[in-house]
Amino acid sequence: MSRAAPPILALKDVRLADGAVQLFAGVDLALEQRARACLVGRNGAGKSTLLRILAGMVEPDDGSRFIQPGLRISLVPQEPDITGASLADYAMAGGAERHEAEAALESFGLDPARPTTGLSGGEIRRAALARAFAEDPEILLLDEPTNHLDITTIAALEERLSRSRAAILAISHDRAFLGRITKTCFWLEGRRVRRLDQSFGKFDDWSRKQAEEDAEVYRRLTKAIERETYTFYRSITAQRTRNEGRARALAAMRQQKATLAADMNRTMVMAIDAGEASGKLVAEVKGVTKTFGERVLLKGFSTRILRGDRLAVVGPNGAGKTTLVKILLGETAPDAGTVRLGTGLAIAYADQARDRLPAGATLWEALTPDGGDQIIVRGQPKHVSAYARDFLFDEKQLRQPISSLSGGERNRLLLALALAKPANVLVLDEPTNDLDMDTLDLLEDMLAEYEGTLILVSHDRDFIDRLATSTIALDGRGNIVETPGGWAELMSQNPGFFDTQQSPTKPTSKPAVAKETPVRTAKLSYKDQRRIEELDGLMPKLTSEIATLEEALHDPALYGRDPQRFQRLTEKLAAVRQSLSSAEDEWLALEELKTNLG
Repeated sequence: MSRAAPPILALKDVRLADGAVQLFAGVDLALEQRARACLVGRNGAGKSTLLRILAGMVEPDDGSRFIQPGLRISLVPQEPDITGASLADYAMAGGAERHEAEAALESFGLDPARPTTGLSGGEIRRAALARAFAEDPEILLLDEPTNHLDITTIAALEERLSRSRAAILAISHDRAFLGRITKTCFWLEGRRVRRLDQSFGKFDDWSRKQAEEDAEVYRRLTKAIERETYTFYRSITAQRTRNEGRARALAAMRQQKATLAADMNRTMVMAIDAGEASGKLVAEVKGVTKTFGERVLLKGFSTRILRGDRLAVVGPNGAGKTTLVKILLGETAPDAGTVRLGTGLAIAYADQARDRLPAGATLWEALTPDGGDQIIVRGQPKHVSAYARDFLFDEKQLRQPISSLSGGERNRLLLALALAKPANVLVLDEPTNDLDMDTLDLLEDMLAEYEGTLILVSHDRDFIDRLATSTIALDGRGNIVETPGGWAELMSQNPGFFDTQQSPTKPTSKPAVAKETPVRTAKLSYKDQRRIEELDGLMPKLTSEIATLEEALHDPALYGRDPQRFQRLTEKLAAVRQSLSSAEDEWLALEELKTNLG
C-alpha cells in the first residue's frame, strides 16, 4: 500500500474571524510536491483569505501553518495591484532577475518597458501571471487566473501550468480550466475544507452527495431538538429538579442547528421575462466590414439571427467581439455592408466593462435611478431591498457606493439591472467573470429556459458549450467564421483558426483561413426577387400599423367608452400581427434560397 506524499505546505485547525463573523473553524489543508489542486466555494466563503493565509500574508486567529523550509511561494491575487515605473520593474519586485522578468512578460505578449498605468483588465492579469512565473516558485497560488483573459490565452496558460514544476492551487469559476489542470479538489463549505482526491470533473457528483448528507444531518438534528424540547418542558422531573445538564445539552443542540443553518448556501433568485415576442428576424447582416485605422476587424461578414437563437461570440481580446455585437444591435454603423434589424426588439444589455453602472452612485441609486424605494421588476413593483436580497445583497450594502463592491458583486448588480425589465433580446458580455459556480449554474439554468434571443460574449468554454446554438469566432485580423453549436464544435470544424494569434506560449504560425460559402451558378428567379422587394416594403408598413393599433389600445378608457371599437381594434391587431409573421416567414425563406444559390 503506497504512503501519502508528505506536504510541502499545510494548514492545521486554522480558525479566523472577521469581526463577529467566523470565516474558518478548524480548516485543514495540505499541498504535496507538484500538486494540481483547486479551491472552490461560494462567493464570500473566504477562499481568497484562505489563499493569503497559505501565502503567509494573513495570520489566523488559531491553528498552525507549515511550509517546507526554503520554498518560494508566488500568489496571483484576484485584483492585482500593478505598480512600478515599468512592467519590468513590477515583475522584478518579487525577486526575479531582470532577464527572467522580461522573458516572462514577453511570453505573455507584454512589452517590459511599458508603463504600469493605463492597462486593460487582461493586461493586468497577464502582467501578474508573468511576475509569478518569473519568480519560478515551488508553490503557485492563483486567484481567478482566467478572469479577463481571452480563450487563446487561457488555453496557453493551461499548457504552461501543465509543464510547471510548482505545486499549484487555483481558485476559479472556469470549469473547463479546472477540468484540465486539477487532480485534487478542496471544497470550502461550512467554514471547513473537504478534500476530493480526484479531478474537478468528479466534483459536482461528489459535492452533491456531500450536500445531501449535510441535509440529512440537519434533518436529524431538527428532529432530535423537537424530541428533547418536548421531553424537557413536559417532564415533571425536569421541571422539579431543574436538570441544568439537559438544559445545556438542548442549548448546544440549538446552537449547532443555528450554525448549520447559517452555513447553508444563500441562493440567488434569478429570473427573466422575455416579454412580447420579437419578429422572427432579429438581425440580418450582409457584407459588413469594420476597420479601426489600418486594422481590419471585420471584412465581408454576413449572418442572420432569428428569434430564439443563442449566439456566442468568441475570439482574442481586442479582436472586435464587442464591436460586432454593437453592429448586430444597430448601435455602431459598419464601414461597409448593411444591417437590418427585426421588429419589436426589447434589448437588455450587461456589458463587460460595467460602464453602464452609474459612477459614484450607491447600490440603491443604481437600482432606483428615478428615486423612491420601488423598482419595477418584470412589470410588478418590488421594494428595492427585497430585490437586492434576491441577488444576495445585504440591506447595509444598499447605501454603499458601487465602487466599494467586489467584482462578483458588481457583476450581480449588472444582472439585477438587466433582468428587471422584460427583454426579448438579452446581451451578456463576459457574464461569468467573478461569479461563483453556484451562481453560474443558476444563470445557466435561467438562460436555458429563456424564450428570447441570447447573444453571449464569453471566454468560458464550458458555459458556451452548454448554451450556444451557434458560435461566431473572430481572429482579430478580419477573419470570421460561424459554426453551429458551441466551442467544441467550433474547434473541431475550424482547427487552427486562432493559430496566427500571438499567445503567451505559442509562436505565430501559418494564418488561418475563414471558411467560404461555395459559389453556385444558379440565381434567384425574377419573380422571387421581385417578391423580396415587395416584402421589404410591406414589413415596415405592417410594423408601423401594429404600433399605431397598440397605442390606441393602450388607452385605459377605450373599452368603457367604446367596447365595440376596442373589439375591432383588438381583432385587427391580431390579424396584422399574423400578416407580419407570414411576411417574415416568406421573406426568410426567399432570403435563405437566395443565400444558397449564391
